[in-house]
Amino acid sequence: MNSRELYLRLLSYLRAYKGAFALSIVGMVITAASEPMFPALVQLMLYTLDNSYTLKFPQLQSYVPAWAIPLAVIALFVVRGLAMLLSTYCISWVGNRLVMELRRQMFSRLITLPNRFFNDHATGNLMSKLTYDVTQVTSAATSVVTIGVKDSLTILGLLFYLFLINWKLMLVSIAMAPFMAVIVRRVSKRLRAVSRSAQHAIGDVTSVLQESIENQRVMKIFDGQEYESSRFVRAIDRVRQLAMKQAVTAAINSPFVELLAAIALSTIMALAYQQAAVDKTTAVDFVGFIMGMLLLFPPLKRLTSVNEPLQRGLAAAESVFELLDEAPEQDTGMVTLSRAKGRIEFDRVGVSYQADATPALIDISLVIQPGETIALVGASGSGKTTLVSLIPRFFHPSEGYILIDGHALEEITLSSLRANIALVSQDVLLFNDTVAANIAYGRLAGTAEAAIVAAAEAAHAMEFIAAMPQGLQTHIGENGVRLSGGQRQRLAIARALLKNAPILILDEATSALDTASERHVQAALETLMQGRTTIVIAHRLSTIENADRIVVLDRARIAEIGTHRELLLRSGPYAHLHDMQYARRPNPTAVNA
Repeated sequence: MNSRELYLRLLSYLRAYKGAFALSIVGMVITAASEPMFPALVQLMLYTLDNSYTLKFPQLQSYVPAWAIPLAVIALFVVRGLAMLLSTYCISWVGNRLVMELRRQMFSRLITLPNRFFNDHATGNLMSKLTYDVTQVTSAATSVVTIGVKDSLTILGLLFYLFLINWKLMLVSIAMAPFMAVIVRRVSKRLRAVSRSAQHAIGDVTSVLQESIENQRVMKIFDGQEYESSRFVRAIDRVRQLAMKQAVTAAINSPFVELLAAIALSTIMALAYQQAAVDKTTAVDFVGFIMGMLLLFPPLKRLTSVNEPLQRGLAAAESVFELLDEAPEQDTGMVTLSRAKGRIEFDRVGVSYQADATPALIDISLVIQPGETIALVGASGSGKTTLVSLIPRFFHPSEGYILIDGHALEEITLSSLRANIALVSQDVLLFNDTVAANIAYGRLAGTAEAAIVAAAEAAHAMEFIAAMPQGLQTHIGENGVRLSGGQRQRLAIARALLKNAPILILDEATSALDTASERHVQAALETLMQGRTTIVIAHRLSTIENADRIVVLDRARIAEIGTHRELLLRSGPYAHLHDMQYARRPNPTAVNA
């Protein structure tokens, strides 16, 4: 997308605020119109003071009394001030509304993007887009428009005024415009490139900062403060260097523009002197012309320096639109699943995250019956998490099909599919909100308190919730930082219980808990699993001995399937894992005796 297309797309967002934007333009027009009126009033006053003119035009004194011009100057600046206030307020209102709308759209798009997008983009860079980049867009959409419209009209008005006084001298001023345009064009390319790099650098700063805050315990225990400080210093130094490049590149405009203006002014003064020598101009006209020229320089300088915020804003717009143009999760499903029975079938499923990478899953064929509990075990990297991530369509199979209740997964609408699935993982994700809001989350928001309490009691969570200062209305901090691991886990189970989905995924739900917490959580999980199709990922084999079937994954394939007892008797991969955990293999005939 070239600069013109990018800017037109950006300006299209202003249509929603065309009323306020039009008022700001009106204010700019009045402000611009007032600019040439001031030297005109001064020139008129000089005419009234010039004896040669008053003798030649005696009506000047009768029609323009001495007190009228000072009052006109005051009135002019009152009107100008009100117009500037109107313009500034309206354009600021539009700019802030624009930032809010872009952030809303960016966030709305962000939460619909597929898992793969978040795997490929650092969280800090995404945060930088919504916090920093979008504010830079405002300067291109509003500040640049303000300067462009107001100063362009001011320049046109002053040029018209200069034309009326002395058109020959005015042409000298215009002759410098092409030279200024060449300078602006050269600087623009450099500014855009530096601005892009600066935005990426800000994203890196945000990323380092976020990682240091989130991993502060690891940083402290491994004495990583100095290392993280050096990373942060490198990141902010990169921002400093790019800021200096932006400043220097932008500053190149001013000296050249001022030099061209000085050349124009010197040429005009020389020509005016020649004209005065042959009585083709007067001192009053020359003073008026010089005043107009001097008033012309500030808006001209602002107009040429507007290139910096424009290029910075366009580079930010590229970043913003890049996110807005990302394709959301594909939802081609036409089948609405009401309440699933819970039959899940994997038919020769294969997954490859990248074309040239080692497959994450190979030829997986498995049928899970309604209400059945299936445990997935295997070494790290064997494909367990990838397999369960396919069910809610966080990822898509590269080969084969997955069916739920006989419907191909891709045929089911995303909303109805995920409405039938509950997830409890080892890394419990909670929100900086109340206990009640974390249990009754999303579509469950607004659930009656009695139902929330019932879910919390079934999850063995009400005992610690009742001891909190505000009970269910207690804020738990960022990601439940004020809770223990077991308490966070039980809140996640309560959330799943309240959802009452027929398909349940448990991803290492008890692996990081102490014995006392595990006992509470395991009891809650047994309540949760009743009557649901359950898929359990577990490293601790003692927690899955009662599963209906255990599926052993090895190197992205299914190595064996069976009950705990059957797999021990086979002396295969499962038995080997069991031996590694228990140091010696128990007598198979004594298992579950």
